[in-house]
Amino acid sequence: MKISSILLLKISEASLVSKPGPVVINTWPFADACKNAFETLKNGGSALDAITDGTSTCERERCDGSVGWGGSPDENGESYLDAMIMDGETYNTGAVASLRRCRDAAKTARQVMEHTEQTLLVGDLASQFAFSMGFGTNQKSWKKNNCQPNYWINVTPDPRKNCGPYQPIGQKLGMSEKDQRRTTQIRRLVTNKNHDTIGMVALDATGKLAAGTSTNGLTHKIPGRVGDSPIPGAGSYAGSAGGAAATGDGDIMMRFLPSYQAHESMRLGKSPQEATSDAIARIRAAFPEFSGAVIALNRNGDYAAACHNIYNNEFHYMAQSEGDQNPKEEIASCSFSKQFEADQK
Repeated sequence: MKISSILLLKISEASLVSKPGPVVINTWPFADACKNAFETLKNGGSALDAITDGTSTCERERCDGSVGWGGSPDENGESYLDAMIMDGETYNTGAVASLRRCRDAAKTARQVMEHTEQTLLVGDLASQFAFSMGFGTNQKSWKKNNCQPNYWINVTPDPRKNCGPYQPIGQKLGMSEKDQRRTTQIRRLVTNKNHDTIGMVALDATGKLAAGTSTNGLTHKIPGRVGDSPIPGAGSYAGSAGGAAATGDGDIMMRFLPSYQAHESMRLGKSPQEATSDAIARIRAAFPEFSGAVIALNRNGDYAAACHNIYNNEFHYMAQSEGDQNPKEEIASCSFSKQFEADQK
């Protein structure tokens, strides 16, 4: 009896010492970002270091043209960046939005978290902060093709054929049935061809966890638009149960805080697969034409993704864990609306 008690004690102690990390997951098949983040962890870096290095990799490589400086310009042809990082141990967060003339959004967000008491800095003043932290300046502008696509509705001249400036028309409150249909059409414009985000979650060898995002937003967006990526709980979230990140139609998804929702589901005992599926289902119920995905990683090193209305009904994302020589491309099968199914035929 005494020996059995000693054995049980030894097993319990071993289980407490054992850590599931390192693990890295990120949205979309951005393999270099995943690889560099995992290398950071293997070399003794923290989860926060991995998030910074991984998302910065995509900024340098301009993944899909929708992460990093120079892509996804607004209506005026100007490119600006959004990014955030969150520490799952302390809930400290740093974020920047509409960061102009600066390539290093992810690193700037890390500086906001570590060197200020603020959470989110925006626009030109965020850029001034970046410059004060030693990051350089850059700018690029372009405008063509009658401002197509754009994201205006219920205005004149017809935004489907013309550039602005625009003036409001029609009903002062609400939208006509015609404009509601255009909103649905706009939702379908949001694809990996014009909008991606790298969202990443990392669990290090000590069991600490962090999450983050970086993007240059939606192509031809209305100047000043900020999507879900730099918003804690929307773009990404990290906490006691794990971490999550989202990608897709940020203007819709941010209303539901899907990354926070996925985390809370895991905190209440759901698996990453159940948590991500639930987060997507909540958005789908209100906006069946939205397009997006959520990834999640729990403290045990388990991960999963769920998606809706992604091209080919598949969402590809990257993961690398202990024992993997290279990042693995994972595939999640998506739910889809009847209209989306018809559009693919």
